[in-house]
Amino acid sequence: MLNRVACFLALLLGIALLATSALAQQDKSKRPSPPANASCKFADGKTITADYSSPRMKGRKIFGELVPYGKVWRAGANEATTFVTNTDLTVGGKTVPAGSYTIFTIPDTGKWTLIISKKTGEWGDPYPGAADDFARVDMKVSKLPSPIENFTIGFDQSGPACTVHLDWETTRASIEIAEKK
Repeated sequence: MLNRVACFLALLLGIALLATSALAQQDKSKRPSPPANASCKFADGKTITADYSSPRMKGRKIFGELVPYGKVWRAGANEATTFVTNTDLTVGGKTVPAGSYTIFTIPDTGKWTLIISKKTGEWGDPYPGAADDFARVDMKVSKLPSPIENFTIGFDQSGPACTVHLDWETTRASIEIAEKK
């Protein structure tokens, strides 16, 4: 009898492990905040890439409510937003060496702060702390002409620089990024 109970428990454990593995492999594109990416290529072929998850407004008030002012925000959803460059950059007057980083922001009504963190590979929340910050730089804030349903990170390339912009609701936060020569 004890042998049957042990076999039954082992079978249940096996089924639970298979179910957990299947859930872990679930297609990320079917998430409520699906994965997205943006990149900018400089004239010499070097690139900047941001990988993030794109949450939706869904009728919610975003900035000042869902995303509080004055608090660190992961700039997206799900896994932390990555920022990868294969060239040295100048961001807001600060040098950022080629490498992989995580980005966070501190939204506010008149300006945003972009946080470039040395710590990578974590889930989006919680923020790992200022001890892991590589740089903090001010971003320009402007009002978009109409609401944007999906949070979007994009790059506009202009000459030797790329301007990264984070758009959601009726807010755009942006900063110029140049290749350091």
